[in-house]
Amino acid sequence: MNRSELADIRSRIRTLEQELGRGVLGQEALIRGLLIGLVADGHVLIEGVPGLAKTRAVNLLARICGMTFKRLQFTPDLLPADVVGTRIYNQQSAEFEIVRGPVFAQFVLVDEINRAPAKVQSALLEVMQEKQVTIGKETMRLVLPFLVFATQNPIEQEGTYPLPEAQLDRFLLKLVVPYPSRELEPAIVRLVLEESRLPEPKETLDAQGVLALQEASRAVFVEDKLLHYAADLVQASRYPKEAGLTLAPYVAFGASPRGSIALAKAAAANALIEGRDAATPDDVKKVAPHVLRHRILLTYYADAENIPVDRVVAEIMDSVPVP
Repeated sequence: MNRSELADIRSRIRTLEQELGRGVLGQEALIRGLLIGLVADGHVLIEGVPGLAKTRAVNLLARICGMTFKRLQFTPDLLPADVVGTRIYNQQSAEFEIVRGPVFAQFVLVDEINRAPAKVQSALLEVMQEKQVTIGKETMRLVLPFLVFATQNPIEQEGTYPLPEAQLDRFLLKLVVPYPSRELEPAIVRLVLEESRLPEPKETLDAQGVLALQEASRAVFVEDKLLHYAADLVQASRYPKEAGLTLAPYVAFGASPRGSIALAKAAAANALIEGRDAATPDDVKKVAPHVLRHRILLTYYADAENIPVDRVVAEIMDSVPVP
C-alpha cells in the first residue's frame, strides 16, 4: 500500500469512527473494538451490564456500513431451527423446502447469548467458523462480509448457560464495557431525550468497501518477531509456571493456536485503523487483553479468591519480553 491508499483508508475509517461516536457517547474502547472486528473480519463478544449501548453500537455500525442486519434474542426456549432455519413441507408443491433463519444476514447481533442452552449456542459454530449453514443435505454459503456480534450480561446467573470454550474461541475479541463516567452520563441522557431530532447516521461504506478494508488488513506487514511475541504470550498462558507467573496456580487452561492467530490479525487491523501498513509490538499489546481474556480458563480457586482473568493477562504481558 502506498501513502495515498493508506490516507484514503484512514479517512474512511475515521469517518466511520466519527459516525459511531455521534450515536454512542463515551465508549471509545467499544468503538475501537468493533472497528478492529470489522477490519480483521472477526466475530466480537461484548460483555456488560444492561443499558451500556452494546446493542445500539452494533445496530449503528450495521447502518453506517450499509449491511443487512438481524437481531436474535436468545432465550432458554429457543431451538437451533429458530437460528439457522429448517425444512418444512409445502403442501402445494408436495415437497420439502428450506426456510432460512435469521443468521442469513451480513451483521448478526446475538443478544444475551448465554441465555440459550448449549444446543442453540452450538448452532452458531458452523456459521461462525465456516460462514455457511447446513440444513439437511444442503449447505448454503452466507453473503460476505459476515460478522457475529454477541452480548452477554455478567451479573445475572439464573437462567443462563455459560458459553463453552469451543464457542468462546470462535470470537476474535471479547470487549468489556464499563459504566460511563459521572461527567458524561448527563450528555447520554440528553442524547436519548433528543434522539428524534438527530440526523440519521450516514452510510459511509458498503459491502465492497468493507471487504476492501478486510483485504487491506491482510496486506498489513506483520514481521516474524511479532509472530514470535504473540506465540510467547499464548505459551505463557498455557504454561504459566514455566513463564514465572505468580498467578500460575489460578490458571487451568491457556489459549489455543487461535489465540496467536487472533493476536496477529487484531494487531494488523489496529495498525491499519491508525493509518500504518506495518504492525508494531504496541499493536499487539493494545489488543492482547481483548484477545486473551476469553481464552484463558481459571480454576475454582481464582473465583473463590476473586482473581479476575484480566489480572492474569496483565501479568502475562508483564512477564513476556517485548521485542
